Amino acid sequence: MADRDTRGGIYGGTHGQGVGGGGRPVGEQVKGMIHDKGPTATQALTVATLFPLGGLLLVLSGLALAGSVVGLAVATPVFLLFSPVLVPAALLIGMAVTGFLTSGALGLGGLSSLTCLANTARQAFQRTPDYVEEARRRMAEAAAHAGHKTAQAGHAIQSRAQEAGAGGGGASTGGAGGGRASS
Repeated sequence: MADRDTRGGIYGGTHGQGVGGGGRPVGEQVKGMIHDKGPTATQALTVATLFPLGGLLLVLSGLALAGSVVGLAVATPVFLLFSPVLVPAALLIGMAVTGFLTSGALGLGGLSSLTCLANTARQAFQRTPDYVEEARRRMAEAAAHAGHKTAQAGHAIQSRAQEAGAGGGGASTGGAGGGRASS
């Protein structure tokens, strides 16, 4: 507890003098916490290109909204006069546009999903982990071992058949399968 008082607080700085622990000013300590890297040239170019483009598109969308409101205000009397014909036509056109937009959105979503899946699969096959390669090697060894054991069993059966055929022809009464050869 006594060492806290001599160093000037818990963190070792003196209060009220603008100097932190280690004799460095507080401003330099804060600068040390902030990343020293700024944006890269590519990031700066991207922002410089997309910011005016985004602003232009925002202005154009505002103009389109204003034009739509003015056009609706001018066309409202015409809509009222021809409403028995225009309402069903507008509903039909609206549903057709909705169908086309929905179809396009779903198609675009499906295409992006398949593209994402293909990229993931491509990355997975490019850098196959070591344990997958180890599993493949073990499977090949197991298949080779099973083939070898099968060949040994086939030779054992063939030799027994030859012994039975040469040893008396089939007159044996109970001792033909009594002794098993271990493989």
